[in-house]
Amino acid sequence: MSSVSPNPQNKAVLVTGAAKRLGREIALEFARQGWDVAVHYGRSEAEALATVEQIRSLGVGAHAFQADFAKEVDVDALFSAVIRVFPNLQCLVNSASIFEYDRASAPTVLRAEMMHHHMQVNVIAPMLLSQRMYGAQQHQSQREGGRLHADVVPAIIQVLDQKLINPNPDYLSYTLSKSALLASVELLAMDFAPYLRVVGLAPGISLPSGNQSADDFHKAHQLTPLNKSSTPNDIAKAAVFLAGAGAITGTTLYVDGGQHLMSSERDVMFKTNSSSSNY
Repeated sequence: MSSVSPNPQNKAVLVTGAAKRLGREIALEFARQGWDVAVHYGRSEAEALATVEQIRSLGVGAHAFQADFAKEVDVDALFSAVIRVFPNLQCLVNSASIFEYDRASAPTVLRAEMMHHHMQVNVIAPMLLSQRMYGAQQHQSQREGGRLHADVVPAIIQVLDQKLINPNPDYLSYTLSKSALLASVELLAMDFAPYLRVVGLAPGISLPSGNQSADDFHKAHQLTPLNKSSTPNDIAKAAVFLAGAGAITGTTLYVDGGQHLMSSERDVMFKTNSSSSNY
């Protein structure tokens, strides 16, 4: 693996769940814009190391950090490790999440264990990281005599979902957990100012999920007013924009081709997925 040392003068970002899918695309886009990147992963070590290698090939610093978000001690250790390597951490992107099917009317798939797991990974871990990010920024400001040391106030970006304002009963535990994360955007923005901004980023259907075929995904992706939903690159560019948009805090940006404007009784993947079962 090539080695590019983090530059203390570079802005750095921690992207959780950055080994694969949207997290990876977000990490790469930050790197293209000159940011050093802390790549968090849970179990996908090989993919995380490949992402680090690709980021370093762009001439910026990158390092992979493992943490199991089901364990609070791992979450705490993650931030401590990241801030040692990247002391100029200016953005936290809470992208890591789990997305497993359950529904209240289908008791065979609705389990307390699944609900707890979604809340731990999708809400509690991001909240703990956000709190640590605030503490680090506040400490830095106090150490510098109360001055806010960044040209643009650092940001926490909570990756959400368009279905939060276009709800349906599918994926209940996931939806409840992301709803709580959505509520955190305003609450933390008020609490963490002026040291941090907190913003939400809500994608539409951007990548295939579960057993969705390429053809079914293509059909689902077109079910928006613009006849196309978001791409991973759309989401990644929006994340970088929000990181640099110093006047934006306490609000959520929906990047979904207008998908949230079209109500549905089922999750969009079930409207086109011929191989899925009818729960």
